Amino acid sequence: MAFADKSLQCSDCGATFTFSAGEQEFFESKGYTNEPKRCPSCRQTRKSERYGNGSSGYRSQRQMFPAVCAQCGKETEVPFQPREGRPVYCSDCYDKTRLNR
Repeated sequence: MAFADKSLQCSDCGATFTFSAGEQEFFESKGYTNEPKRCPSCRQTRKSERYGNGSSGYRSQRQMFPAVCAQCGKETEVPFQPREGRPVYCSDCYDKTRLNR
């Protein structure tokens, strides 16, 4: 099926936006049957309201802790409280350590 760009009206702000042929093809590949009813700007605003400022609310609320990599000595941050006697690795060293297992 050949797709052509369509002009749609945003249900939130009333602005006209383009639903491109590429976007239509993507929607069809995902099995979506409805056209978007919000413009990209209003979609992003709604996402931010639902999930916080980041694209994923979980990650934006995650507390990070400073640490020093046990392998290379680089300063890094980890999403858990480091404990005495337990090694902490930066992401590069962690990936290398994990691959060697």
